[in-house]
Amino acid sequence: MPRLNGKPEFAVIGLGRFGSSLALTLAERGFSVLGIDRDRSIVQALADRLTQTVALDSTDEQALRAVDIPSFDTVVVAIGSNFEANLLTTVAVKSLGVPHVICKATTDRQRTILLRVGADRVILPEHEAGCRLAQELAAPGMVDQIALGVEHSITELRVPSSFVGHTLRECDLRRRYGVTVLAIKRGEHLTVFPAPDFTFASGDLLAVIGENSSITRIAELK
Repeated sequence: MPRLNGKPEFAVIGLGRFGSSLALTLAERGFSVLGIDRDRSIVQALADRLTQTVALDSTDEQALRAVDIPSFDTVVVAIGSNFEANLLTTVAVKSLGVPHVICKATTDRQRTILLRVGADRVILPEHEAGCRLAQELAAPGMVDQIALGVEHSITELRVPSSFVGHTLRECDLRRRYGVTVLAIKRGEHLTVFPAPDFTFASGDLLAVIGENSSITRIAELK
């Protein structure tokens, strides 16, 4: 497939709920996406929405070679219901030289095995979704979070009501909480690296970076 605007290309193997959602989101954001599944009806249903779709047995190295899997920057193995197929597909993709392989697992044991056979990253969607929900329930001010290792993250927060009407300088988040404000979204307008005299308003969303414990303290503010 031709590379779109120099962007990385992705292949998603396994087009169940997780895989299809991932593939469609990447496609909607302008990336070139190859969708692969054994089920022809699933492949046909997504044919008009992805760059390319193919029905094949992903445990077959020759079949993967035929669709030029080694040319993709990242391959996501999203097979959830058949761990043997997941494992064999991961081994096949890595043996063909794909530089970055991300796998879906349903248990910690599966995660350990997939990492041992060469997966570069293994995610447990249900576990991660549960952690995000627990975080949201524990600190309702948190909207979204991107982990940066174990202790740090970039987090989107609703502005605490106690900040409203005060400037960024007055709130002094870096000194008081050890976090840095990267951007503030107000409606459809985004202010990146806001000036110290930026005044918070009700409904603002803050993108901050720092230690998770410090971010949680802000999220818990009224």
